[in-house]
Amino acid sequence: MRITRFAFAVCAILLCIGAAAPIGTMAQPANGSKATPLILEKNEGERRIWRPLEGLTEQLGLFILKVDPHNGGSSHLVLGTEDLPPGGKIDAHRHPGSDEILFLQNGRARVSLGDTVREVHGGATVFIPANTWISVTNIGTDAISAVFIFSAPGFEEFMRAESVSEGDKLIPLSKAQDSEILKKHTHAVIYREP
Repeated sequence: MRITRFAFAVCAILLCIGAAAPIGTMAQPANGSKATPLILEKNEGERRIWRPLEGLTEQLGLFILKVDPHNGGSSHLVLGTEDLPPGGKIDAHRHPGSDEILFLQNGRARVSLGDTVREVHGGATVFIPANTWISVTNIGTDAISAVFIFSAPGFEEFMRAESVSEGDKLIPLSKAQDSEILKKHTHAVIYREP
């Protein structure tokens, strides 16, 4: 009985201390701003186009950053969308500082995750723990609409560095520029050497 009363008293004291703590001491987003609730339609968000790499003719597409420290003020996650054209690839890479979830809404893809290679179809979910190698190839005839979620910010800054806002002039990246951007963002992404 004494233990029960003691435990109850400790809980009551902790509850009172927590209730009396100033609101300013509660966790705030890392960027110092308050998170803003968002409701976004499919095509809303920060629309960006990948910059081509000098000398390469691969198809580059649009991606949309929807929630991150700059869009909504989230200090805990990143959410975006991207369409992967038929034959398009997400080259082998890993994210040292965050887990990722990739949701392929439609189409057919070959996914290489760690040591596993598998063909998946629309509705597939891929969970990618931090530091796990991932690559995706669209093996279907339609563009794949993908949703990506990261457990921590970081990769979206690499995406911004390698892209331009939709409507801005699309200037190719030199191999030297690409190399510098990759070096600067090794905390967020590392690509496998070809």
